[in-house]
Amino acid sequence: MNTIISQWRDSLHKILDIYERKRGSIRIFFPILFSFFIFLNVACYWLAIYTAFPYYMMTHEASHYVKLQIPVGIFGALFDSLSFFATIWIIRRALASNKTSEYVFHLSLDLIIAVLATFWVLFVFTFGGWMISLWETAPEQLAERGTKYTNRAIQAIQDPTGRENAKNIYFGLIMGISAALPTCMHLGLFFTSVLQKIFPQKNKVDPKKNDINTNLKPE
Repeated sequence: MNTIISQWRDSLHKILDIYERKRGSIRIFFPILFSFFIFLNVACYWLAIYTAFPYYMMTHEASHYVKLQIPVGIFGALFDSLSFFATIWIIRRALASNKTSEYVFHLSLDLIIAVLATFWVLFVFTFGGWMISLWETAPEQLAERGTKYTNRAIQAIQDPTGRENAKNIYFGLIMGISAALPTCMHLGLFFTSVLQKIFPQKNKVDPKKNDINTNLKPE
C-alpha cells in the first residue's frame, strides 16, 4: 500500500509542478479559468436539457431556459473557480503531510466540495431562475421557487427510481461534472498507481547501450 501511495504522491506532485510552472500571472490565468468554467457549465446545462428534458424547448417556457443559461454559466463558473483554488490548497497540504492518513484525509476534502456543489446547483436554479422571471410577464416569488426545487431534491432522494426523479438526478449529475473534476482526478491517479503496482512496467533496454556492452565483451 505504501508503494501505491508513494506513486500517487509522485503523480500529484508532477501535476502541481506543471500547474505552478505554466500558470503565469494570476491576472491572466483567472479570466481564462473563469471563461473556461462558464463554457463548461453552459455546455453541461444544454447537454442535460436536451438529454433529460428535450420537450422543455418545445413549450412556451423555452425562452426562459435559454435565458437561464446566463446565471447558470456565471454562478457555476464562480463556484468552480473558487473550488479550483481550494483544491490547489488542499493538494499542497496533502503533499506536505508526513502520514498517509493525513494525505488521504486532505484529498478527501474534495468530496465536501462535490457535496457543496449540489446545494450550489439548487441555489443557482432557484436564484438565477427567479432573477430571469423578473424580466418576464409572470415574475415568480423567490421563496416559492426555492420550495419547488427543494421538493424536487427531496423527492429524488426518497424515490430515486421514479421516472421524473431519475431525470432530475441525471440532470444534477451532469451539472456537477465541473465540480467533480478534482475528485475524478484524484481517483484516476489512485487507480493508475494501483495498476502500476499490479502490472509493473518492465525496464526497457536501450539498444545503443546494449550494443556498447556487447562490443566491450572480451572475445
